[in-house]
Parts: sequence; C-alpha cells; structure tokens
Amino acid sequence: MLDSWIAHRMRQFDASGIRKVFELGARLKNPINLSIGQPDFDVPETVKQAAIEAIRTGKNGYSVTQGIEPLREKLQELIARRYGHPDREVFVTSGTSGGLVLAILSLVNPGEEVIIFDPYFVMYEALIHIAGGVPVVVDTYPDFRIDVSRVEAALSPRTKMVIVNSPANPTGVVASEQELRDLADLTQRRGIVLLSDEIYRDFCYDQPFVSPAQFNPSTIVVEGFSKSHGMPGWRVGVAHGPSAIIQQMLKLQQYSFVCAPQPFQWAALTALDVDMSAYFAAYRRKRDLVVEGLRDLYELVTPRGAFYAFPKAPRGTATEFVMEAIEKHHLLIIPGKVFSRRDTHFRISYAAPDEVIERGIEVLRRMVRQV
Repeated sequence: MLDSWIAHRMRQFDASGIRKVFELGARLKNPINLSIGQPDFDVPETVKQAAIEAIRTGKNGYSVTQGIEPLREKLQELIARRYGHPDREVFVTSGTSGGLVLAILSLVNPGEEVIIFDPYFVMYEALIHIAGGVPVVVDTYPDFRIDVSRVEAALSPRTKMVIVNSPANPTGVVASEQELRDLADLTQRRGIVLLSDEIYRDFCYDQPFVSPAQFNPSTIVVEGFSKSHGMPGWRVGVAHGPSAIIQQMLKLQQYSFVCAPQPFQWAALTALDVDMSAYFAAYRRKRDLVVEGLRDLYELVTPRGAFYAFPKAPRGTATEFVMEAIEKHHLLIIPGKVFSRRDTHFRISYAAPDEVIERGIEVLRRMVRQV
C-alpha cells in the first residue's frame, strides 16, 4: 500500500548515482576519493569569523526572502557593472541548486520541453521531471562542444527552455564566446528561456569567463559561493534576471526555502571582498597534473574549467571500469552514465589534495597497463 502513495513524478528519476558511489566508498578504508564535487580548501578565516559574529549577535532568524539588504545591494552593484542591463534584478537563493529549482518550477509547464546538453549535471533531468516537463537531450560527444545547429534541430513548438552550464560539470569544458553568443541569439530570436548555470565561473583556467547573459539580456543566471569560497554546506546562492521572472522565483521561495541561512548571508557579504585567486591558480595546477598524468593512456578532452575531467573508459563500459576501480583499487570515481545517455566515460574530480590526485593517477595508469 505504501508504494501506491508515492507520487508518479518520483518514478521519473532514480536516486543520484553519485550518492551510490559515496555509499560504496563509506565501506572502504582509506579510499582514494576523486568523486566528490566540492572544493578541498576550507572557508577563508575572515569569512568564518563573519559567520560566527553573525551567530553571536543574534542574526539567526529568517531574513527577508530576497536576502539581507547589504548583501543584495552589493550583489546588485556587481551585476549592474558586469552586464549594464536596465532590467536585471538579483536575489539570494538557498544554494545554486535552490536557484535552479526556483527557475525551473517558475517557468516550465507540464508537457513543455527543456533542452539539456549531454553530458549534463545530474540535477537538471530530475528537476525537469519534477516540473512535469520533458527533457530533450542534445548530444555533444566526442568533444563536448555546443553545436547550435543541433540545438535548433531539437526545437519544437513545445520548447520552453535551454539550460547551459559553462564551465561544465562533468566535463570541465568551457564554452567559447562564439558558442554562447550563438546560443543566446537563437534563444532570444525564438522566444525561448535561456538558463545559465554559472556556479564554476571563477574556475576558468585558459580564457576569460563568458556568460550568455552578455548577449541575451533575458538570460536567467544562477551562481553562488559554494565552489568559489569552499562553503557548499552553507547554502548561499545567487540568481538574477529580468525582474518579472525574478519576482515569480521569489514568490516560490517564500513558500519553499523561505530564505538562505541568515548567518551565512552575512558571511557571504564578507566573502565578496576576499581574494580567492590563489585557490583558483592552485586548481589550474591540479588540472595540469591530471591531464599530464593521463593523456598518453586515455582519450581525454582537456578540461578548461571547473574541477572535473571526463576521460573515456579504456575498455568495456564505464560502469564496469568504475566498479573495478572501486572494488579492486579503492579508487572512487563516477561512471559517466550518471550524467549521460552514454556509458563510455567516467568523471574524475580533482578537488582533492595533490597526493590523492597522484595516487589516483597511478591507479588509473596501472589499470590500463594490466590489460
């Protein structure tokens, strides 16, 4: 009987495959963990102190739904300088994931189609189903580039939204300015919502970061502090876009997340003034360590951003290869099938200490040579 109580929407997607790998890893002693998608650096000390001070001075209740005024005003000034749009409103979300939830539920009607690029962040497909929408997958293999002609071919009268993520999880690929300009132009011309997930915008190693909002002022952008400042557990994100849409997202936040955690909003205000460039430079070196360690034995598109690499499994399916890595070598990596319709690649997260990355590279090289 209990099974019959479950809403039909919950049958449209499974539990996260990433969590399943975490559960496997919990049984291992001293695993080589290259699976988790969060920075290995801690929150800067000044930001910690700002959070502690907020807690000690009683800033522990609800904030206004849109976020504390000092943080919101500072973000609004930053966004205004960045884009110069006459109508771009910003508010504070409960993490970037919260921003994605609010955007998709506020904009996608049941039966409407949402285009995502394969490989894609695991949350996109599930959230589209929750909204009653229909995911439409545009393949980007083998180089993980955005081909706008493929997007245009996938459009239908039911297309409501396109979701783009650059730098991308799981591939680490950074879309070129021309790709994003073409996508922005297409969506604007066809009256389709463009949702840009920019949580990794600060992890851009070989070229300046570009947002499609620079070319399409109607673009909805979600970003946040989780990756850039090592505070994913604090749940402070940012969303901005045309005020008519932002107001609807805010209305939904009132009835769901209510607000982002207030003490950590005060900490985020301090975080905006902290120079994190040394951390990003360190992650570029980690990227180079992975590429240099694997490119002679694995088919690998060089990641230009985020902190992931997405090599092709050298034999069998990626799921089989990953299970071998976990069970025989205690190396935690994620099968590409979690992010894709294909089961050919696997994700490495190099958000880890250098010695852990080096141990992982050694295992992966050994696995190829053992054949």
